[in-house]
Amino acid sequence: MKSTFTFLFALFSFSAFAQIVKTDSVKKLNDVVVKGYYNTQPILRSVSAVSLIDSNAIKNQQSNSLVSTFNSVPGVRMEERSPGSYRVSLRGSLLRSPFGIRNIKIYIDDFPLTDAGGNTYLNAFDVSAVGSMEIYKGPEASIFGANTGGAILINPPSLDQNRIEASVIAGSYGLFHQTANIQHQFKNYSFSFSEGYQRSDGYRQNSAMDRKYFQTMHQWNYSPTGSLKAFAFYSDLSYKTPGGLTAVQLEQDPKLARPATPTIPGAITQQAAIYNKTIFGGLSNTYQISPNFKHVIALFTSYTDFKNPFITNYENRYESTLGLRTFLQYDQIKNDFKFSAQAGVESSGTKSQIKNFNNNAGSIGTMQAYDNLKANQDFAFVRLNLDVNSKLLIELASSLNFFNYKYESFSPIAIAEKQRKFSTQFMPKVAASYLISSAFSLRASASKGYSQPTIAEVRSSDNNINNNLQAELGWNYEIGLRYKTENNRFYANGSIFQYELKDAIVRRLNQNDAEYFINAGGTKQKGIELETAIWIIKNSSSVLTGLQFKSNYTYSHFRFNDFVNGASNFSGNKLTGVPDHIIVNSLEFKFQKGFYFFSQYNHTSAIPLNDANTVMANKYDLVEIKAGIRSLKLKNTRLDIFAGVNNLLNEKYSLGNDLNAANGRYFNPATGINFYTGLAVKL
Repeated sequence: MKSTFTFLFALFSFSAFAQIVKTDSVKKLNDVVVKGYYNTQPILRSVSAVSLIDSNAIKNQQSNSLVSTFNSVPGVRMEERSPGSYRVSLRGSLLRSPFGIRNIKIYIDDFPLTDAGGNTYLNAFDVSAVGSMEIYKGPEASIFGANTGGAILINPPSLDQNRIEASVIAGSYGLFHQTANIQHQFKNYSFSFSEGYQRSDGYRQNSAMDRKYFQTMHQWNYSPTGSLKAFAFYSDLSYKTPGGLTAVQLEQDPKLARPATPTIPGAITQQAAIYNKTIFGGLSNTYQISPNFKHVIALFTSYTDFKNPFITNYENRYESTLGLRTFLQYDQIKNDFKFSAQAGVESSGTKSQIKNFNNNAGSIGTMQAYDNLKANQDFAFVRLNLDVNSKLLIELASSLNFFNYKYESFSPIAIAEKQRKFSTQFMPKVAASYLISSAFSLRASASKGYSQPTIAEVRSSDNNINNNLQAELGWNYEIGLRYKTENNRFYANGSIFQYELKDAIVRRLNQNDAEYFINAGGTKQKGIELETAIWIIKNSSSVLTGLQFKSNYTYSHFRFNDFVNGASNFSGNKLTGVPDHIIVNSLEFKFQKGFYFFSQYNHTSAIPLNDANTVMANKYDLVEIKAGIRSLKLKNTRLDIFAGVNNLLNEKYSLGNDLNAANGRYFNPATGINFYTGLAVKL
């Protein structure tokens, strides 16, 4: 708690300092805005708990991983148990996610990346494919469909200029990352082609990673009122999975992969790994029918070839998704009153063919199970925005959510196709923000979240179809404040929320490490999120220079509510996998002629690793630094030269523990101190 009070004192000190800083001579910067799926608003007036990760924030971090970037945002936790193995939670726990991303909706541009089965392969992306991100924390089921955690909108790099660029990074543990991009803009047509290749040997045994990535974007403004966009990517990702260690094994050698037992072979013998080949494509059309009406339609499809040799089995999974999102938007401005409405539907279906075999040292053996499943997820939504005197902004939104899945089994027992339908869910949201002054706003919201079990939870690695899982749902209530001085010299955002979730889905492991899922009764989640940014020194001519300090704080008072599992009563215990406190501070120097220095500090408090709260991961403190020179000009070529250090304090910690692990195998040790350097060239 001492560190918490220190942070709060610093926050209010900086707030006071911002009031007395002399106004410099810089011109007023453009207001920071969030797109919010065709509902652009200045972030100061947004009714949602949204945080923006802009291109500068992404450039300041190491460009081979999104982990540090995501973890700089209050209320967000990203883990990487081994290179390439992402897990993400928004205001919650990773109890549902042994790997992958669940109970969150993710979009890139106009297209949903989350499939109808509820899974998102964010680790398929190369970091260079991300231009900026908007993170909406708390349930946003009113316009984004089934989710209880929130939504992430990824904006690809813009197509607003002609350029050719390439980069290369090399670092510790065999890290190598290379990217290249070409884009060109004609009169009414623009395109880009980009590729990336990344590999790493990993810190631990059996933790190597390899990814090949290709992406293309096209935009054709075929008339003054119409625009057609195409987006596609292909990703070939593979990474080894070293597996969890016990406390004794961790102390013995943190670089070990999971060793064998008298009855079960180890990760190296079984060549445990993930192989994921995914292709995704989308086509969208935006048409301004009249000054008041606009129509948007997006078609999207994907195919995934997924292989997972594991300790106890070898899984082959083939997934295909087809979907559509469309809506009609109406805008009306009369004097000091603005009205906007959106009404639309999103529909998608995902087919999954799942086969499990014996794993004979990395080779396919005798079949264990063979099932086909098809998930169908549809929702219709309406959103109304009323803006009164450019001060009071009211959002009324809701969606009707429909979900069902069909399944049939071929082995070990043949079962004819059956269907399970979930009851239709009405997901409302009521929110408002009021601009008290040009620099200060107050907001409040109430929203309902809903997340049905994913296909990976219905048919988990125990090879059984679990028709007993219920969807989790609950109401979230919150209030927030935002403050911004002139020229964006100082910015502060604070949120207080309470979220009561019913039938929360949690993961369990049997003695063979096969996973299964149950409903945990419910959770009570209370939290505080604070983010601040201040330019201590700020000068601007043609290029902004100075010294900026950012400080973010997350407090999570998350508890199980009425959770009894067999003879165990976990009611009142801390929610597994959630630290009470996270503090992230960063300092950025921008010098003349493109020189820069960036440092970031992350303090994460102890983390409960099982529902009984009898095993805890120790608190840790991470420091990373990066320095270089941007836009070094050599004739018509601009260079970016940089170097960095991660985990400067050589902290011993796990960046992704196995929760409720069988036989005490909780720990996935993260990399110690490591270094990297790189060069980017732009024409």
